[in-house]
Amino acid sequence: MRSIVIAAVAALALTGCTTTEKDVAIGTATGAVVGGIVGGGRGAVIGAGAGALGGLLVRNLRNGYCEYRDRHGRIYTARCN
Repeated sequence: MRSIVIAAVAALALTGCTTTEKDVAIGTATGAVVGGIVGGGRGAVIGAGAGALGGLLVRNLRNGYCEYRDRHGRIYTARCN
C-alpha cells in the first residue's frame, strides 16, 4: 500500500512539469533504481546522474524542440540548447 501511495504522489508531482522536466525526472528515477539494484547506494547516485543526462539527451534527440519556463512561469517552446 505504501508503494502505491508513493507512486501516486510522484505521478501527481510530475503533472505540472514541462515535457523536458518530465524526461529528465523519469531518466533520473530510472537510473537511480537500476543503479541501486546493481551497485547499492553509490550505484544509485551514479545511476541517477547518468539517467538525468540520458533523459535530457532523449529529449534533445526527439524533435529538437524543448519546453522552457520563463521567469513569469509561462511555458514556451524553442530549439533545445
